[in-house]
Amino acid sequence: MRKEKIYSLSSLYRENMDIYGYRFGKGEKAACIVGAMRGNEIQQMYIGALLVKSLKELEERGSIVNGNEILVIPHVNDYSINIGKRFWPGDNTDINRMFPGNEEGETTKRIAAGLFEKVKGYSYGIQFPSFYMPGDFVPHVRMMEAGMESASLANLFGLPYVVMRSPRPYDKATLNYNWQQWNTHAFSIYTGACDQVDESSAKQAVSAVLRFLTRMGILRYTSHSGYIASVVVEQDLTSVCSDNAGIYRRYFKPGDEVKRGEVLADVISPDDGSVISQIHSPTEGTIFFACGQPLIMEGTLLYRIIRRLHQ
Repeated sequence: MRKEKIYSLSSLYRENMDIYGYRFGKGEKAACIVGAMRGNEIQQMYIGALLVKSLKELEERGSIVNGNEILVIPHVNDYSINIGKRFWPGDNTDINRMFPGNEEGETTKRIAAGLFEKVKGYSYGIQFPSFYMPGDFVPHVRMMEAGMESASLANLFGLPYVVMRSPRPYDKATLNYNWQQWNTHAFSIYTGACDQVDESSAKQAVSAVLRFLTRMGILRYTSHSGYIASVVVEQDLTSVCSDNAGIYRRYFKPGDEVKRGEVLADVISPDDGSVISQIHSPTEGTIFFACGQPLIMEGTLLYRIIRRLHQ
């Protein structure tokens, strides 16, 4: 294992922000793994750290196939992590909306440019991002349809689902999209948590990455074969939104089966505790995403459901 300073941002009033990467093996740029990019992505940072630990042990046992280099960057945005803020503390911008970056631009664009210079050119890129709103997912691999997508490759992680999505304009400034523009097969892995550690899904994510690297001939590692993934198109997921603001009490979690018309959640009055409205399932299927906010506004996305198709 070789620890390397990937990028350094100088500061007038505090120590520099240094981004470190850990390299394993030598040879062709085989795989790059990026953990937390936002300040509240504690689960993603933890997964990155576990991967560094696991790969160090595997390298010591000679389990990295000759001619392959793996780069792991466990966390990027230390300034935000230190103060518990999701986005860049200076101007509230998101580093993962600044790629490929600009060395002469604003702070987050300079960080993105410095980071991208080190992570581009790898055959496979794996990122652990988080959703734009608090909630829980069924663990899955997400791929953007940007020219280098492959559901069959994503299936090699052995996670329950592979989600394909068409990029929207704001997606074109993400690491995943820009990796693909530089001929890297890019995968985003979502686990069951963000701002707290979920030990079970973190270990599942680490196993998925090691399984993928083994199946691509980069590692020699024996693991459980995992799942045969179901491929889901994001646009086909059924969204369930709140019709009132209030305190949110949910009854289902990701992975649960629901029936059409079943009560998914209550919206409770913050004044007298009465039930303002009940949220019913519009379809039969499996809960894919469940909102985790205790207080919601009208129109908040509460659930996404994988519809069950009847023959």
